[in-house]
Amino acid sequence: MRSRARPLSWRLALVVAVAAGFAAPGRVAIAAQEPSAAPPPRDTTRNTHRAPLFTQKDAYIAGGFVLATIIAFPIDREAALELQDPGTQANRFFKHASTGVELIASPGAYLIGGSLYGIGRVARLERLADLGWHGTEAVLIGDAVTNILKGLLGRSRPFVTNDSNPTDFRFGAGFGNGDRKSFPSGHTTTAFAAASAVTGEVMRWWPRSTWIIAPAMYGGATLVGLSRMYHNKHWASDVALGAAIGTFAGRKVVDYSHQHPGNMFDRVMLGTRLVPTAGGGAKIMVTVPW
Repeated sequence: MRSRARPLSWRLALVVAVAAGFAAPGRVAIAAQEPSAAPPPRDTTRNTHRAPLFTQKDAYIAGGFVLATIIAFPIDREAALELQDPGTQANRFFKHASTGVELIASPGAYLIGGSLYGIGRVARLERLADLGWHGTEAVLIGDAVTNILKGLLGRSRPFVTNDSNPTDFRFGAGFGNGDRKSFPSGHTTTAFAAASAVTGEVMRWWPRSTWIIAPAMYGGATLVGLSRMYHNKHWASDVALGAAIGTFAGRKVVDYSHQHPGNMFDRVMLGTRLVPTAGGGAKIMVTVPW
């Protein structure tokens, strides 16, 4: 029987702080320099001198996530054992709260993003549709990258080895075997992708809100990662890498979309509209890129 665990180690707290801290500052720092006037929801002119898609700031953020993942590996086993302590698991608040935040991430991110997009298109609220689509797009891209890595790396989940062997990787074993899809965390990727995309979009038309939106979104995403560890589905390093993938998916989707307003996906999704017909009905008009 496991002995009663000590409070979560300072090293686990450090991993969480590094992962969450490096996710948000890129957007927050930019927001502080933006003018207070709200720009249009989508760029309508082509700029022949676009900023590069990947910048030095991205390199710093990536370095922070690499650091968080490296720090996490040595404490994977200890953190798993501490979170599975009977006293921690018996806490009803932790149990219900962790389940709730997971549902908000998945399938919540898809439902919320899809709803925002749909309402925005029907009500002709361009900013709302923009927010819903780019958030969903970021989640789709982040999840695709994560699922490929899960399959290739084939890391066993903590419960498979009774929290004792975080180094159990088997190349290609994750395809078709859910017990070997631990690295990285898909729920964490989804949560950070949505948080990053929403923060980036809102910053463009309400810059001063970033100081409120960023901590709320990234704080919620961090809770999702911790909940996956609490439910013994992921190691600490799974969560760190998932946060990295999600953050970059959200940042780059927003950056690319606004630097390339005529890109194929935006023309289809943001050009689709509901048009009333003569008989009192409606039809969907889809823009087909050529």
